[in-house]
Amino acid sequence: MPALDQFSLHGKVIVITGATGVLGEALSLAVAEAGAKVAILGRDATRAAERVATIQAAGGEAIAVLADVLDQVQMQAACEKILAAWGTVDGLVNGAGGNMPGATVGPDQDLFDVNLEDTRRAVDLNLFGTVVPTTVFGRVMAAQGKGSIVNISSLTAQRPLTRVLGYTMAKKAVEAYTQWMAVELGLRYGGGLRVNAIAPGVFLTEQNRALLVHPDGSHTERARKFIAHTPYQRFGEPEELTGTLIYLLSDASRFVSGETVLVDGGFNAYSGV
Repeated sequence: MPALDQFSLHGKVIVITGATGVLGEALSLAVAEAGAKVAILGRDATRAAERVATIQAAGGEAIAVLADVLDQVQMQAACEKILAAWGTVDGLVNGAGGNMPGATVGPDQDLFDVNLEDTRRAVDLNLFGTVVPTTVFGRVMAAQGKGSIVNISSLTAQRPLTRVLGYTMAKKAVEAYTQWMAVELGLRYGGGLRVNAIAPGVFLTEQNRALLVHPDGSHTERARKFIAHTPYQRFGEPEELTGTLIYLLSDASRFVSGETVLVDGGFNAYSGV
């Protein structure tokens, strides 16, 4: 196989959860540009339709599928809709997730006064929002004997960040789940089915904007700390995640499984000195 052809997703069907978010937009467009048929899976009908329209306008193929990643019945219905349209699923990107205010511990807050219910919800969204789709779509790929699953972890699974308790616990668990599944898939189904993760560094999204940017557009103290500890001296751009994603979904990474790839501008490697 020619070197460049290894990175092609031509003819593959890729399901992307959380595709209606900021990072999900970049990921879905890149996957379509690489030649895949893209199932935009999310809960926001308007945004899902916009993603599909953008991909189709660029000459790609996409469908919108509305479903909640925490609802296994909805996931199964989504899977059946995708199979009815395209007959197969070659890849799954577990992009749904994020933090929630109640699952954080502020600097002036009593450390032991954390909102446990919101913390559980954050863990559910990020961990089981990965496990449930993998359970449903992974079964299809296992039956086919081939497929690639890419989970979205976070820098905070490598370097725990202050405040974001629920998010930190969940993403650490996502990486453990990635390794566990990689081993089991390899042992049970051979080399055709694999799972990896991407751990983004600091990217400006709708969910973290209030923590990083003041209303006037200037950076908060927390944002300045992030940038100071990033050798690139800036936030990441959503499009900078896409090359790693295409690699992990494509045949170019066919002997890679159980790995987490950091895309963080060197943050994790930097000691601060």
